Amino acid sequence: MNANTRITISCTDRVGLVSDISGRLFDIGANLGPTSFVLDQGRANFVTTCELPDTCPITECEAALFELPMEQAEITVEEIQPAPLLTRAPGATHMIECSGIDQPGLIARLSEIFIEFNANIVQLAASATDEKDARIYTTRFAIAIPADRAAACLATLANTAGSMRMLFRFEEL
Repeated sequence: MNANTRITISCTDRVGLVSDISGRLFDIGANLGPTSFVLDQGRANFVTTCELPDTCPITECEAALFELPMEQAEITVEEIQPAPLLTRAPGATHMIECSGIDQPGLIARLSEIFIEFNANIVQLAASATDEKDARIYTTRFAIAIPADRAAACLATLANTAGSMRMLFRFEEL
């Protein structure tokens, strides 16, 4: 799933609320992603990131949710922007891309390598997509690597990415 929308609803709690909200979202063709619901001092808070179909603009989704029987409802439906594509970054010497199955600590593990080689992250963009039966996470770094340390830094990154079963590419800028 490529989430393109975040929906936040806060209202007075009642029996059947989650069913009504999720049912309405199903009716308009939304594909729910990470979703949470919590009661806090009598207020129900429902939050989800989802994929809305092209046939349902945000305004239509919001209108459909406001039609539900909810008291004191605060509803926010907003577009989620995908991570920007990095192609060039002033001050960077290399563009690095790592892509593979999503796993905890991915950015932390890769970015720790830059410290060892006195390389500085100029820009970072990461995104996740669902492909076949796996969630693929792609991270692009625009990096300023000292020239005398570049080869060793890139080799270490390639080895680390390989050990994590990730594809590794780089481009010298």
